[in-house]
Amino acid sequence: MSITQEIKKELIEKFGGSEENTGSVEAQIAIITARINHLTEHLGSNKKDHSSRRGLLKLVGKRRRLLNYLKDNDILKYRELIKDLGIRK
Repeated sequence: MSITQEIKKELIEKFGGSEENTGSVEAQIAIITARINHLTEHLGSNKKDHSSRRGLLKLVGKRRRLLNYLKDNDILKYRELIKDLGIRK
């Protein structure tokens, strides 16, 4: 089971500014972070699920690229976002 539509909608409203702003970098990073957290829990109990592990690694790479983009274009939003999501230091 992946993240629900309600959770996704809440993340978009919180980080995207409005319900319709699904393409904002902050909203995309927040959604990917929720999926990464979910997959990490799943892999804790299903250690041999290698296809999910590959999907997790792809999501981490995609989030990394989006974070680099945000850092290059708006360092203040980047710092605020990683603090809000609890990623990194």
